[in-house]
Amino acid sequence: MADFLTDIQVLRERARAQIDKGPVTEAYGADLERVIQVCNEALASELVCVLRYKRHYYTATGIHAEPVARQFGEHAADEQEHADRLADRIVQLGGEPDLDPARLSARARTEYDASLDLIQMVKEDLVAERVAIASYTEIAQWIGDGDLTTRRLFEDLLADEEDHADDLTTLLGRLPKSNKPAEW
Repeated sequence: MADFLTDIQVLRERARAQIDKGPVTEAYGADLERVIQVCNEALASELVCVLRYKRHYYTATGIHAEPVARQFGEHAADEQEHADRLADRIVQLGGEPDLDPARLSARARTEYDASLDLIQMVKEDLVAERVAIASYTEIAQWIGDGDLTTRRLFEDLLADEEDHADDLTTLLGRLPKSNKPAEW
């Protein structure tokens, strides 16, 4: 057996003695309570993003609205998946996902937006994606090697958010600078 590995008998004894802790073992090196709190803040952010994208999906109008609304709908579904993954991880860590609507926007890093202008919608969604990218980068770095599974989760979410930001940047570049029809 490799020198750095704990004796298998010791691992088995520890596993039996702390069976009530589920997947959180002595090897867990992060601040568990803070990780759960950070995951709940990210969960709130993802749910606010779902709501913002849904709002934009349903209220997008104008000649350019169809492809943009389709993108909003796809992103809303992705953000919902992110929320589900975060909630699952919170439960795995022994926490409770905080889904209380009364506290949702106060905990979220992203903001809800009720714009009716298509270009403004895209810009607000791009701002939210950029906030998520900066936040998830910071969180993954903060977690480091203390909780590899949660760090990987945030790295996965980060990759999706970067993809969303790229999609929105492309859309913004293709839309006319004004959402108002040209004068005849």
